[in-house]
Amino acid sequence: MTYAQRGDDPAGDHVDVLIVGAGLSGVGAACHLRRTRPEKTYAVLEARAVVGGTWDLFRYPGIRSDSDMYTLGYSFRPWTDPRSIADGDAILRYVRETAREYGVDAHIRFGHRVVAAEWDSATARWTVRVQRDDTAEPTVLTCSFLHACTGYYRYDAGYTPPLPGVGTYTGRVVHPQHWPAELDHDGRRVVVVGSGATAVTLVPALARRAAHVTMLQRSPTYVLALPSRDVLTDALRRWLPPRAGYRLVRARNVLAGTAMYRLSRRAPGLVRRLLRRAARRRLPAGYDVDRHFAPRYDPWDQRLCVAPDGDLFAAIAAGRASVVTDRIDTFTAHGIRLASGDEVPADVVVTATGLDLLTLGGMTLRVDGVDVDPAGTVAYKGMMLSGVPNLALTIGYTNASWTLKADLVAGYVCRLLRHLDRTGQQVVTPLAPADGRRAPLIDLRSGYVRRSLAALPTQGVRAPWRLYQNYPRDVLLMRYGRLDDAGVRFSHATGARPAAPAGPPPPATTGWEET
Repeated sequence: MTYAQRGDDPAGDHVDVLIVGAGLSGVGAACHLRRTRPEKTYAVLEARAVVGGTWDLFRYPGIRSDSDMYTLGYSFRPWTDPRSIADGDAILRYVRETAREYGVDAHIRFGHRVVAAEWDSATARWTVRVQRDDTAEPTVLTCSFLHACTGYYRYDAGYTPPLPGVGTYTGRVVHPQHWPAELDHDGRRVVVVGSGATAVTLVPALARRAAHVTMLQRSPTYVLALPSRDVLTDALRRWLPPRAGYRLVRARNVLAGTAMYRLSRRAPGLVRRLLRRAARRRLPAGYDVDRHFAPRYDPWDQRLCVAPDGDLFAAIAAGRASVVTDRIDTFTAHGIRLASGDEVPADVVVTATGLDLLTLGGMTLRVDGVDVDPAGTVAYKGMMLSGVPNLALTIGYTNASWTLKADLVAGYVCRLLRHLDRTGQQVVTPLAPADGRRAPLIDLRSGYVRRSLAALPTQGVRAPWRLYQNYPRDVLLMRYGRLDDAGVRFSHATGARPAAPAGPPPPATTGWEET
């Protein structure tokens, strides 16, 4: 029997688990439920009209993963495309095929934007208020557990800083988050303002057809060239079944990524020199690497940018692209004048200037009639909020693939549901650490993080309130660690008599264990 043949009725106003978001995380969370808690009813609410989240929303040229797909892919479904760094269309197909294979697509309610959720301790239920696009009418659903897979940035608008003089500019200004389908950049001069992952992706993609592309950055970013195909994977495909080969490469990449991050933290000067040397080898002789590719901060203070097969360096070496490190003085009629007095001509300006963060997709929370300010809560294991019962949120790693953490969160939610069933309890509530010490939830110095830290939950300084950005350590904590630790309280609904512990849950569906 396939997952899609189970015949679950996705209709109905109450479900055991309500998942918000049908992107990479939401589809993964639903698949984990199907695999390990098949007795649970669930629905997935998606504000947009299609599956895919980020990978359907972003349409700018060259959009791709900035992590290898053997770790960005799901632990339970091998990535079989030969490309390790994949384009957005391939990732979108993978997410949608996974949703169909596991029958998740039948449980998605499109055009359902969650605006508010209120917890009632007497019934141990969330009442979730939804705005529907098809009828423009509000809808109310209830659930026993709410899982927010909304990411942490705003989908409706990207961040654009003040652009002095932009009103005098006669060319086109676009933001990558809302790329115009009709925009033709063939033979035109393009300036990409920014130096993050989006800019590093856009510049070589645009340079294939543009007259010239200039990456205008206020300060440099570390750029690491990685092969777009994995030699080990290609070899293993000839000798091992797909799942076995996938597990080996996934484990190898996890360990390599963790080692690189730890080395960057312990010997930043060494990693800085290695990255500088690697960039110099790919750039023309005499190129000013220190000005354009040597940031003032240490590696992994901000996320490293990936250039598959060194495409950014190749575009620069070929003369199709260039990097200018300077500040904008003002826009002019035909370009941008810099603080140095130089002017960069432009027919099109792309503001790859970052994102705005948004907790829980913008939904408001209330617990027993009291409003919850997420910024006043402490994250428990990077996935639940102190004082907020039966709610999980998925926030991926900043130093590794998003899906590594998303898989752990989804698996942990399934463990919690199993524990509640076994003990006959209905409620799990994270607690704030008694010592009162706090740290930022996201340990990056990127502009988009600094702008939004005050609106985000905090974290503690030790486990289980601390997210260590260490996947092997988190595997031990979240897959095998105690559920009833000092950071959480299990209880019964206050308005109901305690339920008798449930019998053994149905056996989990077959599937190999995650790496």
